[in-house]
Parts: sequence; structure tokens; C-alpha cells
Amino acid sequence: MKTNTLILHTAALAIMPLQLMFSVFLLLRGHNEPGGGFIGGLVAASAFVLYAFAFGAESTRKLLRVSPRDILAAGLLFGLASTIPAFWSGQAMLTALWWEVPLPGEGYLKLSTVLIFDIGVYLAVLGTLMTFVISLMESEE
Repeated sequence: MKTNTLILHTAALAIMPLQLMFSVFLLLRGHNEPGGGFIGGLVAASAFVLYAFAFGAESTRKLLRVSPRDILAAGLLFGLASTIPAFWSGQAMLTALWWEVPLPGEGYLKLSTVLIFDIGVYLAVLGTLMTFVISLMESEE
């Protein structure tokens, strides 16, 4: 279902980068405040769906560069990987663990298993929704 409207094409190209930046913001803010992987993945998927409505399923596949099923699989692997540090430290399966990584100069970067899990949810939601949408669009074409 490719449409040939100038307004939709222009809007998709203008709004998509903003939606993707906002989805990353929601992802990174999620373990401290409302947001996280699920809502971030929904916002990212809506950006790609808008692009798909404007330019078609094949163009969206090319833009993604990776099969949506592979994105889903990567998300599941990230979710599984978030349980490994707790296992190694003898904690319960989804116990949140934090690390402070020193940055060049001053300061620390705080990493956590919560962020790894949120990235997994983000990718799983994005992969699932894009698999559905692209499959439906290709079946119509």
C-alpha cells in the first residue's frame, strides 16, 4: 500500500527521525522514570509504520537493513543476557545489578542489567510490530 502524496512523504521524512530520537529517550529514561523498552519500542515502530505507509513495505525493509524477525530474536537474546550477571553473582534471576564504568576525564557511566533488559524489550516490540505490519502490507500488494 504505497501512497503517492507529497504531504505524506514529506511528513514521514521529517517526523521519523524525531520519533526515533524520542523512542531512544524513552528507552534510556525508563528505568528511572516512566517509559522504558516497551513504550520506546512502540514509538520506534510507529516511526517505521509511518514510513511504510508513505513508501511501501519494500522500502521499509531496505531502511531497516535487518529482517524484523532478526530484530525480535536479538531482543529476546538481550532479555536473556540480562539474567546472566545475576546468575554469576548468585542472585535471583532478574535481580538488578549496577556497574560504574569510568569515563575518560571525570565521571562515570552507570550501566545496569535493567538497561540491558529494556533494550531487549525495545527490540522485541519493534521486531514484532514490524513483522506484523510488513507481512500485512506485503500480503495486500
